[in-house]
Formats: sequence, C-alpha cells, structure tokens
Amino acid sequence: MTGTHQDASIISNKIEINSLDLFYGQFQALKLVDMSVQENMITALIGPSGCGKSTLLRCLNRMNDLIPGVRVKGKVLLDDSDIYDTSIEVAELRKRVGMVFQRPNPFPLSIYDNVVYGLRVAGMRNATRLKEIAEQSLRAAWLWDPLKAKLNHPALELPLDQQQRLCVARLLAVQPEVILMDEPCSALDPIATMKIEELMLELKKKYTIVIVTHNMQQAARVSDFTGYMLLGEMIEFGQTNDVFTKPTKKLTEDYITGKYG
Repeated sequence: MTGTHQDASIISNKIEINSLDLFYGQFQALKLVDMSVQENMITALIGPSGCGKSTLLRCLNRMNDLIPGVRVKGKVLLDDSDIYDTSIEVAELRKRVGMVFQRPNPFPLSIYDNVVYGLRVAGMRNATRLKEIAEQSLRAAWLWDPLKAKLNHPALELPLDQQQRLCVARLLAVQPEVILMDEPCSALDPIATMKIEELMLELKKKYTIVIVTHNMQQAARVSDFTGYMLLGEMIEFGQTNDVFTKPTKKLTEDYITGKYG
C-alpha cells in the first residue's frame, strides 16, 4: 500500500544529486548516481546489501568525509548550493541535514540531557528556552506524554523504540531541514517499527526525509519516491507506486518480485 503519496507536479527539489561518484581508495562504491529528493516527501533507497545505499545516504551530510581515503566526484545540491564546495561549513551542513542511525544511539545521559545536547554544544544556556525546545521535540517524536515525568531518568533504560524516537527528538531540537534515516527499524520489533513509520509520516509535514531500508514493504508503505540501487548504480528512481507496480527496468522487476537479491 502506498497511499501516502502526493502529486509530483506541485513539489520542489530539496536535494539534487548529479553524476555522483564515490571511491573508497581504489574501490568505486557509487557510479554516476543521479537523483532528486523532493521537499516534504519521504524518499526510500532500496537494494541488496552492499549496493551503496547507505554510502549514498551518508553523502548527503558528508558523513563519508570521516572515512580515510574517500573521494567524491559530482555534485550534491542542497537548495541549489553544492555541499561539497570548499566554502561549505560541514558542521552547519550537519545541523541542516541530520541523521538517525541503524541502532539507537542515545548518549549515557538523562532523557532531558540527550534532547538538549546539541543546543548546549551550540552555546544555548537559557534554561527556560531549553525546556521549551525539549518539550516541543519530545512532543514531535511522540514521547512527551510517556516520558514527561521521567526526564531525569537514564536514556539507556528506555525500550529500543523509545530510544530511537529519542534520537529523533535530539535531532529535531537543532531544527534540521532534512532527516536521514539509515535502516532505523532494523533493530526493532514489528510493533515498534509501526510506531517509527507512523512518526515518519507525521514528520514529513515539516521535514524532508531520506530513508535506507532493507524492507521493501516498508518502502512501499511510507515512501513517496523510491530508488533501487545495485552495485553502486541507481538502476531506477521514481514515484514509489510506479517503481513497485510498473518498473521500467528488468533488474528492478527481478528485485521487487524476489528473483534477485
């Protein structure tokens, strides 16, 4: 079911990827990738393990810069500005384009201190404002009601799905424009996965979301656009309904129908 999708004619690009190559040393992990990420939409990247989808996701906020020997060619435009231009401040980019990782990674701090961590690093000291933003962020992640009486409790004691939503709240507190999610439900059970998917659909009203998922049903349920990757190439990209019901490439059809991967 892909009932969340909107008319592609009335939306605008938030990110534009043009002829993107990425090398780990001599190994080419991405090959001439072209893709557009639409504003206030959910874009899913699917494909077999090792196809380059997480590498592509990490290109969007330059997380791959942290890996020795990485080289990137091509362009990644965020609101028409190339994020790989030498003038770009990477720390500022990662505020605008934040990431939620495969396994929940709350800090060994209280729930409250997790949410306001990025704000404090940025220099915010106003206790009243910190509390306001913490509440707003926890409400947006559907955590305020269950956790408002436990804000001083250790974050690591929360169930996994609440830990993952806390990581989302921590990200929302610094007001990103784009949220990257790298298989955010892979460590969660089906009920917890459903909660994260419902949260994604709510968040896209305000944010642009790109998700890597190994779960094709998840991509079909939540995404507006889907890209199928294989061996570092973008084999097919389009509206999710089209990719899943009338793919234009046989490689895509073979993967969707379970003949490959």
